[in-house]
Amino acid sequence: MAAEGQADANMSTLRKQPQAASAVASVVEVAPAARPASMQARHWLMLFSFIFAVILPTAISGYYLYGYANDQYASKVGFTVRKEETGSGFEMLGGLTNISGASSSDTDILYHFIQSQELVQAVDTELDLQKLYTKPENDPIFSLKPDATIEELVDYWLRMVRIVYDPGTGLIEVETRSFSAQDSQNIAAAIFRRSSAMINELSAIARADLTRYAKEELDQAVVRLKEARQAMTLFRNETQIVDPGADIQGQMGLLNSLQAQMAETLIEQDLLRETARTNDPRLEQARLKVEVIRKRISEERRKLGVSGEGDTRVFADLVGEYESLLVDREFAEKTYLSALLAYDTAVAEARRQSRYLAAYVRPTLAETPLYPQREILLALTLIILFGIWSIVTLVYYSLKDRR
Repeated sequence: MAAEGQADANMSTLRKQPQAASAVASVVEVAPAARPASMQARHWLMLFSFIFAVILPTAISGYYLYGYANDQYASKVGFTVRKEETGSGFEMLGGLTNISGASSSDTDILYHFIQSQELVQAVDTELDLQKLYTKPENDPIFSLKPDATIEELVDYWLRMVRIVYDPGTGLIEVETRSFSAQDSQNIAAAIFRRSSAMINELSAIARADLTRYAKEELDQAVVRLKEARQAMTLFRNETQIVDPGADIQGQMGLLNSLQAQMAETLIEQDLLRETARTNDPRLEQARLKVEVIRKRISEERRKLGVSGEGDTRVFADLVGEYESLLVDREFAEKTYLSALLAYDTAVAEARRQSRYLAAYVRPTLAETPLYPQREILLALTLIILFGIWSIVTLVYYSLKDRR
């Protein structure tokens, strides 16, 4: 009986345990009610900051771009530097090479020249850029301020003139902008004219450099040739001899003739001695003739410098001086011919290397304004402001979470 009572008690305990477990489970499953969502102060701060930092500046930018910004017209001009490469006649004669080479590309020089203050001042003097760029009075952002300095004008010029340069091909394309289509075309044409003048000046300087040294050598050769010819003329005037060589040939002919006459006279004298009497006058005449011929031969030999007697100028000295002057003149003539050939070669080379500016796109005249690009500027403004606002917000929440 006791055992049966204990078993009934256990059975009743087992029946109560599932009921208690189900009661506990029902209590755990019930969650407390959440508070309703509402705008906090930080949320309103983010909203107002987004409006004032992004929406409002973008709206102001759009209002200015579409309400006050004036239309800008673009004109394009494209050009490159061309160099003559035709061969010269001197190259066919002697296979001459180039005399000089350029240390830098002409197109590189042009690229920097278009952005220089010198060009800006030249175009300003020609077209009055101050007046052209200050036309819109209600557009302080895209127009040039009145009474701008040359430095401010150059900075504004770099904004309104865009240069595209390809070093590989040597092509330069320039886009000019202004508030009038005709003004843009005039500015592009002025840039092309000034650039062409600058290239012509560089070409003239290169030609002058090529020919300057050759011209100096030619001038020196001309002076030397004149001096040699003047010395030869002075010698002929002093000696009254045009060509000592020809005179020597004449003197030698005269000496040979006298010697022949001397031989004939001696033969005649010997014949008279054998056939005539001692007091025959013909013997005395023959003797006198021999003496005269002997004296004349001696005199002619002295003139030729054979006998070495006397202190007068003999033909040998004259011939030596003449030959020295002749060598100087021939050397001066050869030097002159070489200098003249070098000068002609330098002139031909300078002409062959002449450079000029060739336009492959003439200055265009716009019909519709392309600038300012309002949609692109407005989109960039929105993206940049939104990016800045996002970064500032993330930094703010990062610092707040660390506290």
